[in-house]
Amino acid sequence: RRGYSSAGAAEFLHRSIVPTMHYQRSLPRLPVPKLEDTIMRYLNAQKPLLNDDQFRKTEELAHAFEKGIGRELHEQLVAQDNQNKHTSYITGPWFDMYLKAREPVVLNFNAFMSFNPDPKPEYNDQLTRATNMTVSAIRFMKTFRAGYLEPEVFHLNPEKSDTELFKKIIRFVPSSVSWFGAYMVNAYPLDMSQYFRLFNSTRVPKLEKDELYTDEKAKHLLVLRNGNFYVFDIIDRDGNMLKPSEIQAHLKYILSDNSPAPAFPLGYLSSENRDTWASLRKSLLDNGNEEALQKVDSAVFCLSLDDFPIKDFVHLSHTMLHGDGANRWYDKSFNLIITKDGTAGINFEHSWGDGVAVLRFQNEVFKDSTKSPAISPQSQPASVDSSKAVQKLDFKLNDALKAGITKAKQKFDATVESLSLNMIQFQEGGKELLKQKKVSPDAVAQLAFQMAFLRQYDQTVATYESCSTAAFKHGRTETIRPASVHTKKCSEAFVKELSKHSTEELQKLIVECSKYHGRLTKEAAMGQGFDRHLFGLRYLALSKGLALPDFYKDQAYARLNHNIISTSTLVSPAVQLGGFGPVVSDGFGLGYQVHDEWIGCNVSSYPTRNGEEFLRCIYKSLEDIFNVLKGKKIGS
Repeated sequence: RRGYSSAGAAEFLHRSIVPTMHYQRSLPRLPVPKLEDTIMRYLNAQKPLLNDDQFRKTEELAHAFEKGIGRELHEQLVAQDNQNKHTSYITGPWFDMYLKAREPVVLNFNAFMSFNPDPKPEYNDQLTRATNMTVSAIRFMKTFRAGYLEPEVFHLNPEKSDTELFKKIIRFVPSSVSWFGAYMVNAYPLDMSQYFRLFNSTRVPKLEKDELYTDEKAKHLLVLRNGNFYVFDIIDRDGNMLKPSEIQAHLKYILSDNSPAPAFPLGYLSSENRDTWASLRKSLLDNGNEEALQKVDSAVFCLSLDDFPIKDFVHLSHTMLHGDGANRWYDKSFNLIITKDGTAGINFEHSWGDGVAVLRFQNEVFKDSTKSPAISPQSQPASVDSSKAVQKLDFKLNDALKAGITKAKQKFDATVESLSLNMIQFQEGGKELLKQKKVSPDAVAQLAFQMAFLRQYDQTVATYESCSTAAFKHGRTETIRPASVHTKKCSEAFVKELSKHSTEELQKLIVECSKYHGRLTKEAAMGQGFDRHLFGLRYLALSKGLALPDFYKDQAYARLNHNIISTSTLVSPAVQLGGFGPVVSDGFGLGYQVHDEWIGCNVSSYPTRNGEEFLRCIYKSLEDIFNVLKGKKIGS
């Protein structure tokens, strides 16, 4: 099943009999929701956040918008969408939103996911793991580019659709209708248009709006260690991967290089405000660094080798979310980070793609590097002259650039200094128990967050949960709004009025929340949320030079989009934990995983919020919810 090069190393992860992009052409298009549905969903999300007077005002503005300018904009959006059947209505505006943002990408946009350790402890040696993961990443790239990567499909009935027989049949169905063939057996192929940006790609800072750059011809890997930049060709002239023993030799050479850390580490520049960084980049280019920067931008990916072991989960999160700033290039589509003790993770830039593509990459790399490792801890590196093959990049810096780097470092250090990361593992139950009790595991986690915030701050605030719309062509994400009248009522019962409710009543309230959250999730996944639609209409108004409609000037609209609790979840056999920074200065960034037997949460915050206390309240809320579901009486 694998392709072997002359070197004898597997060049591909697998050879799917269904071509990678087989379903892409026939994917359904992301629907533009009906305007009246969007307004209704918007008002449902506003209800728990406003008092009666505020809600009346917002309702008036919403209905006026729906009948007036909103209707015109909606009709224009639909007409525009009908003329652009090759894509989705959110694609352009969403890229723009990311690329026009001027805040630093680190902590504001980049997210991380850390790998589980290799189950064989001796394979967690830094050099061994770096070699094996690099080989697996290149295999992934080659498999994808050759069209051999299994298409990404969400199987609702895997016994029927995730079978060799089905694959043998579907590959002969023309790609213009193949999606329907999968749909008939309850399988949903997912959009894979983002995958090509995983490799040889970077976000280039430009004044006002950045650009995404991809150069698939480049054959070199970028390696960062101790703030120094190294490159070596990892693909040969014939397109074959370097022998694993040679990759191992080159990485060993880099790990044993005792060049001092640069006095002015370039990595900090990629952590700057985007306009500041764009100006400094221009100075870099004018100062004779064009070739070196081109090497950085076009590299297959960035491998960051850190010289310290990981102390605990909090240290792990800090390392993968931001690190020390000198040993990362935050603009690359991703940095594969491997520390001294072989702990690995990925920090990825968010404009080019979403968690779905990165997670697939991580799953494949983890599986391949642990099940079919290219080298073992006993393997000897090839006897090649790495000093000739590996080039250390040298950057020419004038005083202005040195000052720019110093300032970037000061800003970076200050921001990181103010960031708190905390985590908990709730061990008293997980997905299995919740499914047994017929409630949605995700709904319970989200209810616990609402309950916790009410307990800590005595209020209900704008909450964001990310949901993939990859079931549609060029889908990105939609927002689930977990704060609802149901979660508010249930949270108040648990936090403020416990003595007034029997256990049965509390159980009913939980079930109500679960049902409603299930509905919201389904709507979002089907492209029937309200956030992207309203965003698209606002973007259209501004792009046509119209005055911003009053609806968008409503304080309640601004408040709803000031997401104090921003959440995202994933569970995968490859991933230990994931996280991101708060999206507003007075917010929480909450990554969570509901496993079969336990629930993990990690939270990021700045000094205006207490993340440790928030987690204590989440723990207490989960404990109360689980006890009620088990039929136990709980005390305040």
